[in-house]
Amino acid sequence: MAVHDECKLKFLELKAKRTHRFIVYKIEEKQKQVVVEKVGEPAQSYDDFTGSLPADECRYAVYDFDFVTEENCQKSRIFFIAWSPDTARVRSKMIYASSKDRFKRELDGIQVELQATDPTEMGLDVIKSRAN
Repeated sequence: MAVHDECKLKFLELKAKRTHRFIVYKIEEKQKQVVVEKVGEPAQSYDDFTGSLPADECRYAVYDFDFVTEENCQKSRIFFIAWSPDTARVRSKMIYASSKDRFKRELDGIQVELQATDPTEMGLDVIKSRAN
């Protein structure tokens, strides 16, 4: 599975310049490559992010989560989310599962990985607990 250059460029912008809140990636099966489907502005919320994931199709996503620690320090964690809803096609789930590790290696700087098959598995409470 090839990875389009834009995937890495947008991720570097998110990581270094913080110009994006999230990125949703999609596998173009015909071209056999991962492409950027959607980019979220820094002001967008976690709900905007989860709303941009299709209910019945797999996606990869990266989310830049800002939080405050118990010591009152401002921190951020970059989450990699493998979205694979139960309602997605079996072939699609297999393609996403088999290319996930290779794609993730292309994105240097991911701190937390989540696998989600329904929205409750990547709720804000889950993100908060995994960030600390």
